[in-house]
Amino acid sequence: MPSEIRILTEDHLRAMVPLDLALVDVVEAAFVALAGGRVIMPPILSMDLAAVHGEVDVKTAYIPGLDSFALKVSTGFFDNAARGLPSLGGLMTVFSATTGQVQAVLLDNGFLTDMRTAAAGAVAARHLAPTEVTTAGVIGTGLQARLQMRAAHLVRPFERVLVWGRDPQKAAVCASDLAAALGIEAEPITDPAELVRRSQLVVTTTPARVPVLQAEWLHPGLHVTAMGSDAPGKMELAPGALLRADLYVADRVSQVERLGELRAALDAGIWTRGTPPELGEIITAVHHGRPSQDAITIADLTGTGAQDTAIASHVLSLTDTPC
Repeated sequence: MPSEIRILTEDHLRAMVPLDLALVDVVEAAFVALAGGRVIMPPILSMDLAAVHGEVDVKTAYIPGLDSFALKVSTGFFDNAARGLPSLGGLMTVFSATTGQVQAVLLDNGFLTDMRTAAAGAVAARHLAPTEVTTAGVIGTGLQARLQMRAAHLVRPFERVLVWGRDPQKAAVCASDLAAALGIEAEPITDPAELVRRSQLVVTTTPARVPVLQAEWLHPGLHVTAMGSDAPGKMELAPGALLRADLYVADRVSQVERLGELRAALDAGIWTRGTPPELGEIITAVHHGRPSQDAITIADLTGTGAQDTAIASHVLSLTDTPC
């Protein structure tokens, strides 16, 4: 007999899944699983809907040892703000890893994607940022800018956050929100170069197609997490930034070559370092992590199906009865 299917709405999920260290650990375990080489994760299926300034991504992965796997459809329609709607949406369908039967439909409207993306940023900061971070900076002013700083603060409790965006008013609002959420000093910045210069940890959170961070801005003792480039044509970092870094780390090499910051460096013909390490290899010490506190490190996060399966399985573990 088919089992009952759990249907969890965004409201259910928001009540169940806080952005905390437990969630960071769940997502970190997904990177560890990827490093183990037994995860089955097909390439991302993507549609670029330029006519409506939108995109659709489909991600999935099977992680040995988990009872479930997720198939996630994620949408990004970037003119939605003018309509009073969120830019990101989507849902996850969760299947039994034993029988293939549908166990749950998570009508999250992109909430779980937002959460696991922020948690992945925290994983990168935990393993690559300097031990002591006094000032963090975020380039971008949307929801993910806020979540990335909240997540990074869990693992590197900085005293000050700087915010830059193309719209100074949005940067000011974002800074005010972060000050209230974190109880720290938050300052909108009009010059992104100054933001990078003053920070030890920087996260870029934009859908940019031209660089928002230049190579010459990088300085010793800096870690950068770039998480906005997740589709062909996107780029947040000038390609030369990857070569200035002492250590450049991918979430998944096969993805950053097509979708991430590495794609632009390959297209420019300047990447000469061979295959970069993956974040899971840093976590498991297969590859050396941050060379020194004065090093420059970059993490390139394109988002993986393994993260989606990990957070979906985590959600099912939090409830034993259908909703």
